Amino acid sequence: MSLQVQEDAFVITRTFDAPRDLVFEVFTQPEHLQQWFAPKGFTVPHCTVDLRVGGTFHYCMRSPEGNDYWARGIFQEVAPPARIVYADSFADAEGNAVSPSFYGMTESHPAETLVHISFDARGDATIVTLRHELPESVVERGSTQQGWLEMFERVEAVLLHARAERITT
Repeated sequence: MSLQVQEDAFVITRTFDAPRDLVFEVFTQPEHLQQWFAPKGFTVPHCTVDLRVGGTFHYCMRSPEGNDYWARGIFQEVAPPARIVYADSFADAEGNAVSPSFYGMTESHPAETLVHISFDARGDATIVTLRHELPESVVERGSTQQGWLEMFERVEAVLLHARAERITT
């Protein structure tokens, strides 16, 4: 896995030993996202995905202390199995956008950020490149970056399980 830090974004690239269609599925289907889409120690008790331009990705990350952090993404681009782009913001349980300060973020945190994820096939493997547009000036950028790195680590186990299920069905 590699991490590139830019002034206006950070980029994570990782190769997964799984076919592109399966990796895309693990990144876009609620039953898979609920297994990995949160930092270490967190769970995902709620996740819905309407995978189309203008559709919503609404999810909740629950901390080890039991605090819920709701967010939503609005899909800007959906090109299965090659690419997704969504505008990410904090939300309430009903999916309405809320200010980052609602969850204790600093004033430096933008109300919305863009997340670009590409999926490139390389033989039987897939290279996933994530670009999260979050400026260096945002106090929480380091923890957001660390959260993505931890989530990418969790993807591997989900892919192993999903591949095993495909083989048995």
